[in-house]
Amino acid sequence: MAGRASAIRAGLAYILRGGPTDEGIPARVRAEIDAREARAERLIGWVQLAMVLFFAALYSLAPRAEGAGGFNFVPIALVAYFLFTLLRLSLSYRIQLPNWYLLVSIGVDIALLCGLIFSFHIQYGQHPTFYLKAPTVMYLFIFIALRALRFDPRFVLTTGLAGLIGWGALVAYALLSDMGAMRITRNYVEYLTSNAILLGAELDKAMIILGVTGLLSVALYRGRQILFDSVRDHAAAEDLKRFFAPEVARSITDADVALSAGQGEVREVAVLMVDIRGFTGVAASLAPQTVMRVLAHYQEEVLHVIDAHGGQVDKFLGDGILATFGAVAPSDRAAADGVRAARALVPVFKRLGPELKEFGWPETMRFGAALAFGAVTVGVVGADDRLEFTVIGDPVNRAAKLEDANKKQHSTALTDRKTFAAALRQGYEGPPAEERPGVEITGVARPIDLVVLA
Repeated sequence: MAGRASAIRAGLAYILRGGPTDEGIPARVRAEIDAREARAERLIGWVQLAMVLFFAALYSLAPRAEGAGGFNFVPIALVAYFLFTLLRLSLSYRIQLPNWYLLVSIGVDIALLCGLIFSFHIQYGQHPTFYLKAPTVMYLFIFIALRALRFDPRFVLTTGLAGLIGWGALVAYALLSDMGAMRITRNYVEYLTSNAILLGAELDKAMIILGVTGLLSVALYRGRQILFDSVRDHAAAEDLKRFFAPEVARSITDADVALSAGQGEVREVAVLMVDIRGFTGVAASLAPQTVMRVLAHYQEEVLHVIDAHGGQVDKFLGDGILATFGAVAPSDRAAADGVRAARALVPVFKRLGPELKEFGWPETMRFGAALAFGAVTVGVVGADDRLEFTVIGDPVNRAAKLEDANKKQHSTALTDRKTFAAALRQGYEGPPAEERPGVEITGVARPIDLVVLA
């Protein structure tokens, strides 16, 4: 019994909060959901305004119904509903409408519709059973469906139940009224042609209202969970674009199958390594905030140059940056783009050196860059629960060794003859570069023919 009671309470709590709990959803995701719901409320307001304007135009243009001798409630209802809808729409652009106001809005919708239907027997001087046959009740389904534009099933459920109660009240009034001759019948012809009430017909209407409300509510309870997951996944995908190159993020989020460790392919890629001279020693004597501020500015400036030449940052290595050209998407000008980027970095380095002193760096910062081109394996490494998209191969190691060789060569940007020759074949038309053949490089087995870019 205790377990059943607990299940019932959990079920009621699920219904009352409109579906899944907000627990575990980051505040920024919750804010995005709130923003989408606010936009949905504005859309609902515009649809309601279009509806009332359409009804008003239709009413003004259509010929007057014959037989109407009593008070005509329709113009007053349309004007009142127009003013209320205009107020609701205006408020939706100023504030996030609170739930109590939305419930009041639902009450106004249903009260207006039921009041309009009720007025028919007064307008036409007929027994209240007259209004039970009015097709105007069908507009109730528009009000119910309208609330489905917002992915909160509570408002659909509330609208449907309010409509069911309103229609039930109209039926009860007709049954209890002593105006004229009225009787309950089981004859459908008599029901249509007299003041008789066919209880089965009214029960059918109630069941249809309840059924449509229930089905839409169940669909929205399921859809709301999908909405939460979708917004959370969208936020995660947007975050990926900040931690990875956009092309890498798209390759992850748009993959037809789940990525796993060990997937890869061989491509011709240019690898660019950028580093700061003596960074570690100087950084040890500075406040962490200063170090991070200097790093952020330096990395942002270098990243702009890499992006402008079609490269992607593979990873940040403390003060080092490893970037690739032609790794994420194959390119027939990877080496040329890499050389252009390396040369474009030189004036940036000259500007950043003194500029970063204003950020708190105690001396003029010195930089180095190196480029290597060749075949690498591009793919996914790691374990199932921790993956990394990277490049592996000799050009990566060569770029790192060449960058370190900048110190002995008293250069700012280096590459090798093989890489420079590939860049020329791919259309590079930059200024001539100094060649230094047969240079011994620490960590490399054979001498390398160097090309000094700057």
